[in-house]
Amino acid sequence: MNRWPEILAAGAIAAAIAGAVLAQGASAEPAVAADVVLPSGGEGAAFAITGVRVFDGERVLPAANVVIRDGRIAAVGADVAIPAGIEVVDGAGRTLLPGFIDAHTHSWGEAQRDALRFGVTAELDMFGDWNRIPALRAQRESLGATGQADLWTAGATVTTAGGHGTQYGFPVPTLAADGDAAAFVAARVAEGSDYIKLIVEDFSTHSAERRLPTITPAQVAAAITAAHAHERRAVVHASSQADALHAVESGADGLVHVFHDAAASPAFVAAARRSGAFVVPTLSVVASFAQDGSGSALAADARLAPWLAAEQRGTLDAGFPGAARPAAFDNALRSVAALHAAGVDVLAGTDAGNPGTTHGASVHGELALLVRAGLSPRAALAAATSVPARRFGLDDRGRIAPGLRADLLLVDGDPTADIAATRAIAGLWKNGHAVVRPRMDAPAAAPAIAAGALLADFEDGATGVRFGHGWQLTTDAMAGGTSVADQAWAAGGATGSRGALRVAGEIRPGFAFPWAGTMFHPGAQPMQPVDASARSELVFQARGDGRGYQVMLFSGPSMQALPSMQAFTAGPEWREVRIPLASFAGADVASLRAVAITAGQPQGAFELYIDQVELR
Repeated sequence: MNRWPEILAAGAIAAAIAGAVLAQGASAEPAVAADVVLPSGGEGAAFAITGVRVFDGERVLPAANVVIRDGRIAAVGADVAIPAGIEVVDGAGRTLLPGFIDAHTHSWGEAQRDALRFGVTAELDMFGDWNRIPALRAQRESLGATGQADLWTAGATVTTAGGHGTQYGFPVPTLAADGDAAAFVAARVAEGSDYIKLIVEDFSTHSAERRLPTITPAQVAAAITAAHAHERRAVVHASSQADALHAVESGADGLVHVFHDAAASPAFVAAARRSGAFVVPTLSVVASFAQDGSGSALAADARLAPWLAAEQRGTLDAGFPGAARPAAFDNALRSVAALHAAGVDVLAGTDAGNPGTTHGASVHGELALLVRAGLSPRAALAAATSVPARRFGLDDRGRIAPGLRADLLLVDGDPTADIAATRAIAGLWKNGHAVVRPRMDAPAAAPAIAAGALLADFEDGATGVRFGHGWQLTTDAMAGGTSVADQAWAAGGATGSRGALRVAGEIRPGFAFPWAGTMFHPGAQPMQPVDASARSELVFQARGDGRGYQVMLFSGPSMQALPSMQAFTAGPEWREVRIPLASFAGADVASLRAVAITAGQPQGAFELYIDQVELR
């Protein structure tokens, strides 16, 4: 269920080609929260919210005053005096909550902005780019104004060669079958991982035919011990009850999914309670397995819809390929009910980025699913505030109390009685600064594509590009297929030039519409749209093994839109391929997202060279 931050955007290919799109769900249209004039707050400033119901992360204060100064909560209580001369927000009829914490995400691109827009002020990333950890740490230590949720990350995960997390077409560290788990964990700690995530997943709960290699039980135990030796929490992805039981008995701090092959047995519940492990059920993504329409219902909710970007609506409406699996969802709901009843800590996490989910808005859906599973609204709110803060050591988050960071969410109504009231957002502050929530239902035009027709000529001895995000491998493995590809600079380009890009691999059985190849993103981030309406054709040099290839052009307001395709043949000699952009049926070049050059059927090995790529 995990997805790599950048490759996830390209994962729209999987949903598009597989045709896994849920029907749009109908929804009632409750009133949108009334506008509130928000004091700016922040360093050197003070403001107050008066007469407001407060859920402080653990308890409810029916009517209280809250004073915020210098980005932190200065005072909270029914009898708190309001200092003279500060700005005041009338909280009558509203509820003030700590900013939400999503305890399971895969955050890339605009994820942190999308999250904050819906009151999620912190995300816990469960598989991400470890190279950005220093910047993430600096952001979350600051009290400055920001338009992003803060982010903690596991960085690279503990997985084995060919295991879950390696199938997305880019290199990740892996633990060999006979590898030293302690040394592997030490390397992740050196990279800056905030916690260590283990993947114990052979795919048996997802498919009767497909199996993946996974780390051994001994490696699980050794990795957990090593994480604790480095003063890191160890969290485990396990889809089967047997693997989950072994994890908690080995000392795992928590499970970042609830297993779904069976409902939790009394033995498992007892073991989880005895060990003190927590569970992040990620019911939102299990509901997507069941194809129950939860994501589409969120996308249609009038309290959320105007603030959803087109990409967010697309992923909420998407579903996993294959038959619906309602039994998995039922098992998950029953497990959460039993664990919560036994006193096991349950944390709200969405696995955002997967089909049927999105950053920010899906937390509101996850809260409703937790209530459906048997948590009270107050317990569900705690699962998204004080409980993850306590279990992950986020000491100044998740509560409304003096001295803590002023990450605050003001909503109309009473979510301690009706959990859906969290969706009626009336005000939002991050680090005590008011957060502007721009409506996304009238999105701005895409930025113009960078100047210059030449994308890449490979004359620098590498695979760099003149603009855009670069060349990224793409295969059907992201949709459950088995095709493989690799790419590298190769000497000897077209017309005697220095070099070219070599893309080679194998089209393998296992997916109805197999593909493997390379993908260029013209925007600064993967799948970010740019306005390429000033360009009229794609031109590049190609040579290869004589087989047919295709160019797939991705465009439009949603990443889930079907790509438009044009075929070409690459023979043994270099030849120029010219494809008018107008020939891509249905394409919207004013919102060009990506261009992929791939092999498809028939099965077998392929080898393709491309050079002098231009968008003229």
